[in-house]
Amino acid sequence: MKRVFIAIAVVVLLSITGFGIYLWASVNETAQNIYEPIEREEEKSEKREEKVDVEQSEPMSFLLAGVDSTGDEIEGRSDTMIVLTVNPEKESIKMLSIPRDTRTEIIGRGTTEKINHAYAWGGVKMAIDTVEHFLDIPIDHYVSINMEGFIGIVDAIGGVTVDNDFAFSQSGYTFPEGEQVLSGEEALAYSRMRKEDSRGDFGRNDRQREVVEAVILEAADISSISRAGEILDTVGSSVRTDLTLTEMWKIQSKYRGARHNVEQMAVTGENERIDGIYYVIVSEEDRQQVTNELREHLELPLTSEAQQGDD
Repeated sequence: MKRVFIAIAVVVLLSITGFGIYLWASVNETAQNIYEPIEREEEKSEKREEKVDVEQSEPMSFLLAGVDSTGDEIEGRSDTMIVLTVNPEKESIKMLSIPRDTRTEIIGRGTTEKINHAYAWGGVKMAIDTVEHFLDIPIDHYVSINMEGFIGIVDAIGGVTVDNDFAFSQSGYTFPEGEQVLSGEEALAYSRMRKEDSRGDFGRNDRQREVVEAVILEAADISSISRAGEILDTVGSSVRTDLTLTEMWKIQSKYRGARHNVEQMAVTGENERIDGIYYVIVSEEDRQQVTNELREHLELPLTSEAQQGDD
């Protein structure tokens, strides 16, 4: 991917419990810098009757958006869109990559375009509304990050470990088959490659999810604590989220165990050109299957189409 994403940057902050009281001022300042709430009525998704009760450890969802931008700006197209559903009772996370070229309705604009255009047209609010419509699930919170932030956070946590399926080269780096530790620049190149993969964007999506999972696990590990200041500086300038520091603390306490069981999912589709533009066309059957797997993980009723199909 050209510009990239991060695994719940929330997790980076959610791990601050062990950093010690002396870091409180820095953590609080960082949390204020990255906080950008979503304009919503009743502060919840329209696809929920009630707001998620974190104290009761109810399942929740996140949209992770990797934005095509640099510096301190987080604007542009979302090059990467990953949906995470977290179920603390099952101690599991489902991680779904949405191909950036997926053709769908852009909610709030009234057009049918590539799904990554939603962020460019209407920021995180339009991106969330569009993903909610496409998947028919609520998105409870979001985290967005720019490319420089991704590189910086991977370096700040000491790199990430991946297990490469086959050897390839990308952006001046060579990645042998097997397990290896990647720096920020290497991780970006690793997750960007698609031309040498017979699955194209779908193979790239797999590598994106692998890196995201690796960041989640490494960021939550105590070995990253010694680099807390560097992590916080990078997060503060590159990440945006609608979570307050208080909410992060609560989620860290109630949902932390789920990170040990991450299931990767993928939206599948057919490549097609329409009016000279390349799209990924997702069938209604495939979309419905993904929708109901996520709804089940969120402990929500299956949609009527799936229920009818099960009768």
